[in-house]
Amino acid sequence: MLSVLILVPLIGAALIAFSPSGISGKFAHRVALVFASIAFLWTIVLAIRFHPEEITQQFAESLPWIDVLGLNYNLGIDGLSLPLLVLNGLLTCIAIYSSDEFLQRPKFYYSLILLLSAGVTGAFLAQDLLLFFLFYELELIPLYLLIAIWGGAKRGYAATKFLIYTAVSGFLILASFLGMVWLSGSSNFALATLNATTLPLATQLLLLAGLLVGFGIKIPLVPFHTWLPDAHVEASTPISVLLAGVLLKLGTYGLLRFGMNLLPEAWAYVAPWLATWAVVSVLYGASCAIAQTDMKKMVAYSSIGHMGYVLLAAAAATPLSVLGAVMQMISHGLISAMLFLLVGVVYKKAGSRDLEVIQGLLNPERGMPVIGSLMIVGVMASAGIPGMVGFISEFIIFRGSFPIFPVQTLLSMIGTGLTAVYFLILLNRAFFGRLSAQVSNLPRVYWSDRAPAAILAGLIVIFGIQPSWLVRWTEPTITAMVNTQNVVATVSLDKVMGTRD
Repeated sequence: MLSVLILVPLIGAALIAFSPSGISGKFAHRVALVFASIAFLWTIVLAIRFHPEEITQQFAESLPWIDVLGLNYNLGIDGLSLPLLVLNGLLTCIAIYSSDEFLQRPKFYYSLILLLSAGVTGAFLAQDLLLFFLFYELELIPLYLLIAIWGGAKRGYAATKFLIYTAVSGFLILASFLGMVWLSGSSNFALATLNATTLPLATQLLLLAGLLVGFGIKIPLVPFHTWLPDAHVEASTPISVLLAGVLLKLGTYGLLRFGMNLLPEAWAYVAPWLATWAVVSVLYGASCAIAQTDMKKMVAYSSIGHMGYVLLAAAAATPLSVLGAVMQMISHGLISAMLFLLVGVVYKKAGSRDLEVIQGLLNPERGMPVIGSLMIVGVMASAGIPGMVGFISEFIIFRGSFPIFPVQTLLSMIGTGLTAVYFLILLNRAFFGRLSAQVSNLPRVYWSDRAPAAILAGLIVIFGIQPSWLVRWTEPTITAMVNTQNVVATVSLDKVMGTRD
């Protein structure tokens, strides 16, 4: 059942890529949307059939692949991966729907998006470390090409920078994975096998360092973040939606699944430093966002800060904080995707994202009142206003992290206030006041432009009012994972400290 989620977009990509050269971009667009929708609907079917109370991997598939490498085709799904799979399916559909039907080389474009979706899906499903790495690397080339070919004026620079950073990330992750298998004496890369293995603390620290830097680049965390603003600014709107909404979550997912889960002693040992690192990312991302005049760059820097909350929650490693981390991944995916969509509409209609140029877009007669209203909803959600999913995810993180790291949690809460500051600057400059002369003759905004952001706004409000609809899928898995990790870490660290004494 799980292989369907990977095969459907791959088949769609192949059909579009090898279709007759004379097909129109509109036809390729519709075919891609059909295959993406099938994959998304299949994730909904799996979610309906999923049993949240079962903490083991469900719908598991296992096939031998390359015995000499110890590589097997192991797939599974649990409460950690299920919400991210649904998010990936939803945002892939939205990205394809939002793409320009008249763009150049449409067959290649939609094939790459479907290939990208298959890679991300495979990474979330993989229950084998080497298989995860293969899917993790699979999404690299499609995203590089999507930025390099259909990006902005400096797309070559941004795409190359992204490629270099991500290649280094993959190398470090692979090195840590190989180290885990080799040093544990395991004959394969199966996650279940490595879960039952305990390595010495010094070895765990070395392996965890590779994972922290590797996944820290992907998240991204300061100082490995510099590729992200360039990639977002130069990428087209649909690609920014996928990049912020889904691809960054591969980093936080990897830290939870492989860092915290497989190396519990080392994770507990470095947790205070991780919490401090989270504070730096939160405050730095918010400070940089305040200084921006490009709307898209401001939203990009906001992602750095908001993903820092996930690291804080993971460092605290309480059931409540890690539950908040998963919810933050979902809420950030919805909110950032919505904001990038709205900024894309503004740029398409007004011809600029510069806050020094555009003003008064909330004008009810000649502006973009609906887009402005949706932007207000997105800004409120990102700033953590009650009633929005952003509030509940951040509240759970702070509530779960405060007993463990009170100082770091309080400092991170400052980031929430700074979020309100820079997004209020965006609203005040771009949407309020008199309509500026530079954007006085705006083209009409159709409901087809508004619909994707409106759907995301509805989900943001629904999950903000009723967060239990998200929590119920994840809570049993997270509780079991964290309780096991904490017991192992506590016992092992007690032995280490006793040896030192």
